[in-house]
Amino acid sequence: MNFELPRWAWAFAGALACVAGMVNVVGYLGFEHQAVTHLTGTTTLLGAALADGDMRVIGNLLGVVLAFLGGAVLSGIVIQDSRLRLGRRYGVALALEALLLLAAMQAFKQQQLFGALFAATACGLQNAMTTTYSGAVVRTTHLTGMFTDLGIGLGQALRGLPLPRRRIRLSLLIIGGFLSGGVLGALAYRQVGFDALLAPALLTGVVGSIYGLQAHYRRRER
Repeated sequence: MNFELPRWAWAFAGALACVAGMVNVVGYLGFEHQAVTHLTGTTTLLGAALADGDMRVIGNLLGVVLAFLGGAVLSGIVIQDSRLRLGRRYGVALALEALLLLAAMQAFKQQQLFGALFAATACGLQNAMTTTYSGAVVRTTHLTGMFTDLGIGLGQALRGLPLPRRRIRLSLLIIGGFLSGGVLGALAYRQVGFDALLAPALLTGVVGSIYGLQAHYRRRER
C-alpha cells in the first residue's frame, strides 16, 4: 500500500499508540480484566455471554462495545474531514479524549462500569481520529492490522518484491508504542492504582497542545 504521512503524523501515531497501551493495561488490570481499546475479544466474550444468558455480563460488554462505537461517532462529528491536515479539530478531539480519560479514572476508583465506558469512548474517539483520512490506514488502539501489514511486507521481501519500508516502519512504530504504553501503564498501576490514567490523559493533552500550536504557527506563516 502506497501512502504518505507528514513527519508530525509519525510522532502523533506513536504517542497515541502509547496512550492506548497504557489505557488498555490499566483497564485490564483494574476492572474485571476488561480490554477497552479494541472490540474483537470483547465481542467474543459478548457472544459467550449471550450463549450463557448472563445478563449482567451481557450488559457490561455491550456497554463497552457501544461506548467505543460512540467515541468513533463523536470523532466523525468533530473531525468532519477525510484528509489528514493540521487544524484545530484534531486539538478539540484530543482535548475531549483527555477529559474522557480523567472521567474514566474517577469512575474506576469507585469500581463503576462507567470507568470502562469512558475509557472505551476515549479509545474509540482516538482510533477513529487516526483513520478518517484517505491514503493510509492507521490504527493506534489495537495491533492486528499492524502485525498483518508487517507480515505482508516481510513476505513480499522474501519473494524478492520491493520492501514497503514506510509501511513496515509505521507498523513497528505503533507496535512499539503500544507495547511501551503497556509496560509503563502496568508499572504505574502497581504503584498508584487508577491514578496511572493521569499519564495518558496528560500525554494526550500535551500531544493536542503541540498539535494546536503547530497548526497555529503554520496558519500564521501563510
